[in-house]
Amino acid sequence: MASNRILLINEEIQKELSALLRTVKDPRVQDVMISITRVETTPDLRYTKVYVSFLQNDKAKEAMAGLKSAAGYLRRQLGSNLRLRYAPEIVWTEDDSITYGAKMLDLINSLGVKHDEESDPE
Repeated sequence: MASNRILLINEEIQKELSALLRTVKDPRVQDVMISITRVETTPDLRYTKVYVSFLQNDKAKEAMAGLKSAAGYLRRQLGSNLRLRYAPEIVWTEDDSITYGAKMLDLINSLGVKHDEESDPE
């Protein structure tokens, strides 16, 4: 279980990276909608794992390559903005939970069951 301090740092890193992603000039990153879904930082603050999801799945590989390329710039900016002793090394991970949720919703909707009619006693 992460401590409160780590949870607060995770939130701050997520906010800062969300803002910093708009400053990245790499067209692979600019041309796709990127959402940071979760951040996990090690207790020693040396590494942070950033989970991202992409609106356009067809551009996900290119965008991930752009993020990995911009990791040094983002790490430097993150370190100066948050004023931590160590700027954590950023490890990018693609989060497919949104895609998985959409797929499950489509499967549920394809069953054709109408919950409103079944629950209505009239």
